[in-house]
Amino acid sequence: VQLQASGGGLVQAGGSLRLSCAASGSIFSIIVMGWYRQVPGTQRELVASITRDGTTNYADSAKGRFTISRDNAKNTVYLQMNSLKSEDTAVYYCYTIRAGAGAYWGQGTLVTVSS
Repeated sequence: VQLQASGGGLVQAGGSLRLSCAASGSIFSIIVMGWYRQVPGTQRELVASITRDGTTNYADSAKGRFTISRDNAKNTVYLQMNSLKSEDTAVYYCYTIRAGAGAYWGQGTLVTVSS
């Protein structure tokens, strides 16, 4: 599975960004897609995930501000991020889990929120 993430960039605090991640290759049996983020020197943390049937899971820091969605026909997952804060600054990594095959990661996209 190959994951191509896009949509990162520089935004002012309070602004919005939408991340996209398209999966290609051996995409059958994908059960979960989502996003982690990582600040240099810290552990990667889950931001949000969504299953094939649309069940979502959010980190407490993302609840009420971020919305994850997916287009199964396009094998794409989106992360709409609103009311961004400086502490949201991180590299965001798209991931997916295939049944019986484990996790796959995208290349990461940098989100910088200026205060």
